[in-house]
Amino acid sequence: MADPADKPVLIIHEGEKAGQRFIIQEPELIIGRGGECGLVLPERQVSREHIRIYRAGEQYYLEDLDSKNGTWVNGRQITGGDPVLLHDGDEINVALAAKMTFVGSEATAPLMIHELPGSLGRLQINRESRRVFIAGKEVDPPLSLPQYRLLELLYDAGGAVCTRDGVVEAVWPEAVGEGVSEQAIDALVRRLRDRLAEVDPETQYIVTVRGHGFRLDNPYE
Repeated sequence: MADPADKPVLIIHEGEKAGQRFIIQEPELIIGRGGECGLVLPERQVSREHIRIYRAGEQYYLEDLDSKNGTWVNGRQITGGDPVLLHDGDEINVALAAKMTFVGSEATAPLMIHELPGSLGRLQINRESRRVFIAGKEVDPPLSLPQYRLLELLYDAGGAVCTRDGVVEAVWPEAVGEGVSEQAIDALVRRLRDRLAEVDPETQYIVTVRGHGFRLDNPYE
């Protein structure tokens, strides 16, 4: 697995997901309100598919996908079909509703890699003890190791979709190449949902994105 420190990061500092960060893992990232986007922004002003960030060579570009309410980079509005080269520290404003900063490498981000990308969310993780808290209340008894590994994977993705292959690699690394049944993955997701619901039955933290995988919805506290 590639070192996350080599990946660029989006640090969200305005909007419903303020305080979270998102590591750009793939060559292309779609950001929008639609549930199948790599990074989902729930604000109603945001289009279903609002912007695309993609890698070309060693550089990253941002393109507005003909959004209704526009996109700004460092205060300049971006027009559809006119990609903009992103630089370290660029400020991206999506529909004047969500603001984030592009950081060229996780190694240079102001938040260290071991800190919590959703540290201001309702669900929090203590990595050293593998303890999980929801709104300050601990999930007790503790999660099993597979449950914790799955939750940590989704948590680190910061709301992005994690594929089933990614789940297998994170939860059952010894089984990579041998295969894990979809039924086993679904059963693990179901058990983890049940454990989180013991503390917060009103919130569905793990969202299934059909045909793609799973993502964590960690409401801002």
